[in-house]
Amino acid sequence: MTGNSTSAGLRKDALDAILRNAVASEAGVPGVVAMATDRRKTFYEGAAGRSRIDGAAAMTPDKVFAIFSTTKAITATAALQLVEEGRLDLDAPASTYAPDLGRLQVLDGFDAAGEPQLRAPKRAITTRMLLLHTAGFGYDFFNHSYARLAKERGQPSVITSSKASLMTPLLFDPGDRWEYGSNLDWCGQVIEGITGRRLGEVLQARIFKPLGMRETSFTLTDTMRQRLAGMHARNPDGTLTAMDFELPPEPEIHMGGHGLYSTAGDYIRFIRMWLNDGEGEYGRVLKPETVQLAEQNHLQGQTVTMLPGVIPSLSNDAEFFPGQKKSWGLSFMINDEDAPTGRPAGSLGWAGLANLFYWIDRRNGIGGFWATQILPFGDPSSFGSYLAFETAVYRGL
Repeated sequence: MTGNSTSAGLRKDALDAILRNAVASEAGVPGVVAMATDRRKTFYEGAAGRSRIDGAAAMTPDKVFAIFSTTKAITATAALQLVEEGRLDLDAPASTYAPDLGRLQVLDGFDAAGEPQLRAPKRAITTRMLLLHTAGFGYDFFNHSYARLAKERGQPSVITSSKASLMTPLLFDPGDRWEYGSNLDWCGQVIEGITGRRLGEVLQARIFKPLGMRETSFTLTDTMRQRLAGMHARNPDGTLTAMDFELPPEPEIHMGGHGLYSTAGDYIRFIRMWLNDGEGEYGRVLKPETVQLAEQNHLQGQTVTMLPGVIPSLSNDAEFFPGQKKSWGLSFMINDEDAPTGRPAGSLGWAGLANLFYWIDRRNGIGGFWATQILPFGDPSSFGSYLAFETAVYRGL
């Protein structure tokens, strides 16, 4: 980042205004925290609105969020560490490390009586497929077949953090196509199988400690719960309703795809590590060559597609940069064309179910994190305000 104190002040004013407008606009957000960093430091942090719409507490930068699928990149980082150490072969059957994966069959539809029609997969799932979302898994809120299994067969939601929630049939033969789903939850099981430790312990020792991420965990501490941002539901008329929400306090499974709580400040430290070729504030997390490997497109003919909102209370139809080509790395979305926000081609990013968003631009050495707690995903106000924030960051460079 360059510029004098005056330009930095103008940039802060512009970004603060976006956060305020996100709260004040019609059908706005109840509260938001946003941060942006370069390779050296966080150059912007801001908060606006209330932590919970039916309360008086202000949203502040230190609020704790359920970060949902922004967990995925952290789990992928732990997997890449094991690859560096020669303990994980990305192209070996993942059931070598997580045997239950070998029990899963492919769903070939339902018969006239509504019974699932299952068959053996044509090939084994690999950890590379799990990182790329090509293993055959989906989510019930993005896939009609999984939604039917949940409704008619009692398939538990992944939000239960249970082993039973992972034991879903595959939607297609492993490697055949890209579909976003519970792949990184299974990747967490691979990591546990290799290390013999719970995923949270692995992440704490190998990622959180060297990055100084002191408030990121699968389980809320008392001090984290005191600063927990409230969850909200967007009603059909655009109004918001506060809702009581907490992931299982003692989860059966540490869900590597969605289970972490964190703060924007902690997540920005994770982003900064990726900007710095794997180097953290208190130690190295990944080798530079691993970072370069991870940021490449690893799909082989598959295409990143729009996420269809199958359960309206949980997700709208959602897509980053419609009409532009996107691919997938290990494990991030890659925008293959320059985005309208200013994000250049080859940048990394993704999102979390409650309308959390981040990006990592290694070319320019900047990234950012936007945190709200609103369902369904793809909330127009949240997403539009986030894109305005990202655009303003680039305009201020």
